[in-house]
Amino acid sequence: MAEITTDILIIGTGPAGAATAALLSSYGVENMVVNRYRWLANTPRAHITNQRTMEVLRDLGREVEDEAYMHATEQDLMGENVFCESLAGEEIGRMKSWGKHPLSRAEHLLSSPCHMNDLPQTYMEPLLFKTACSRGTQGRMSTEYLSHEQDTDGVTSTLRDRLSGREFQVRSKYLVGADGGNSLVAEQAGLPFEGKMGVGGSMNILFRADLSKYVAHRPSVLYWIMQPGADVGGIGMGLVRMVRPWNEWLIVWGYDINEPVPEVDAEFATGVARQLVGDPALEIELLSANTWTVNNMYATHMQKGRVFIMGDAAHRHPPSNGLGSNTSIQDAFNLAWKLSAVIKGQAGPALLDSYSEERAPVAKQIVTRANQSIAEFGPIFEALGMTGGTDIDRINASMQARTGTSPEAERQRAAIRKAIEFKKYEFDAHGVEMNQRYRSCAVVADGQMEPAFELDAELHYQPTTWPGARLPHVWVFDHDTGDRISTLDLCGQGKFALFTGIGGEAWIEAAEQAAAELGIGIRCHVIGPRQTYVDHVGDWARASEVSDSGCILVRPDQHVAWRIEDMADSPKSEIGRALAFVLAKGGEGT
Repeated sequence: MAEITTDILIIGTGPAGAATAALLSSYGVENMVVNRYRWLANTPRAHITNQRTMEVLRDLGREVEDEAYMHATEQDLMGENVFCESLAGEEIGRMKSWGKHPLSRAEHLLSSPCHMNDLPQTYMEPLLFKTACSRGTQGRMSTEYLSHEQDTDGVTSTLRDRLSGREFQVRSKYLVGADGGNSLVAEQAGLPFEGKMGVGGSMNILFRADLSKYVAHRPSVLYWIMQPGADVGGIGMGLVRMVRPWNEWLIVWGYDINEPVPEVDAEFATGVARQLVGDPALEIELLSANTWTVNNMYATHMQKGRVFIMGDAAHRHPPSNGLGSNTSIQDAFNLAWKLSAVIKGQAGPALLDSYSEERAPVAKQIVTRANQSIAEFGPIFEALGMTGGTDIDRINASMQARTGTSPEAERQRAAIRKAIEFKKYEFDAHGVEMNQRYRSCAVVADGQMEPAFELDAELHYQPTTWPGARLPHVWVFDHDTGDRISTLDLCGQGKFALFTGIGGEAWIEAAEQAAAELGIGIRCHVIGPRQTYVDHVGDWARASEVSDSGCILVRPDQHVAWRIEDMADSPKSEIGRALAFVLAKGGEGT
């Protein structure tokens, strides 16, 4: 018989597991999260934090969002991606990244109330874990997952206390595997994967050294070092990554996956640091060093009965595009409200099927994009003449040729500029971060055509209220105080929301009645003149894509569940149908 019972058992306290725990506890759902180690993140692995992830933190509470900003490196210090021969050596080129370019910055400002930043996992993970435990999560460290068995009523998991060696069992209604790229939960659940692990080799060297004289005039998170042989293994070239400006750094350097794994000791690490920084006398304080493999694998299905996987357990890829922890936290935002609704009896178990329907395509997308971004370093190598081996003299001569006056040198300079500019698909891919649209049993499209992208869907966010898309952010204004408030702040926090305008008041009464019958919470808003929230500049009228008498129903994860352009003959039956369908309560939808 199980020693411990809980509604949800979560394996792993990384960004996915800790976010799931924090959200579930915020929704009032009993949960337990375990970690096989005695610590939270001890290296700053994930760091790029995009707007959608910050919206999840904002949904957890403004105090959570504010603490993240307090620890983060802000956007203006992130964005001058530098390509150089070494930090002390000649600069080859740079690009404005992560919303730094004025045109990209404008799009960022229009897209979200939140700001992109650089928040290392050593700060993000404790923030999420603290939030979870302070709200009711039972957290347990040095506790190793061994196996699970599920039946029609729940899951029995066998765990081991690594301090005493004693095994014990936990009985839960559902099990969430957020246990990383070598997920034992995924393996034991027999979930299907596509792709390959170990397609390249890399090492991380974490150290302290004051490098401000090389970088403070060109602030960036990433400094790409172009040197002969840098295209062997790893992520394409040597990387010096800022962890804390400008005295804590992480070097990423590749090794040949077909050769033995190198031993990264202090002497080796110092040598690599001196080589990439370009200072033969540099002294570093080595904090840690480890090797890792580049993976190209994703789960094609993320659920088996009462067992789910998320985060790196489901999508295993290199750090390109900074998609790892962001996608992991967004997995949590998708699943947590659904688990909550089912646990509380507000939704049928079939709602949980939508998790894999919605997030497995995202897993495939981001794994494909991250690995493609590695390949897109190729044109830079080609333009510099760095491909085809390690003939240092030939490569140096080719790199030197770009300074010449010949037509060939001019063409080479143009090719270098074009190749660096093309890296916006990794370093400024706003659409990849924000354009996720769901098609599942938890969305009622009613046959409405999905709007086509007017611009490149990887580079640019396309706001729409088409069912399945994230509700667009615009600022509306409090009628009494004049304060502005994001439309995203009017939804979420574990509840459905309904938006309508003057002439759509019947939707409010219908939604409140339907919600009461289903036992769910719903936040209802009429936006218009002399209402609680007013649309002074007309942004909501343009973004809503429905008339004043129509309405938009939004899920707790801020994605549109259903919309209708005008008032219906029977608002109660229409809103009841949509809610019942989304919650798997027997409604009909298309």
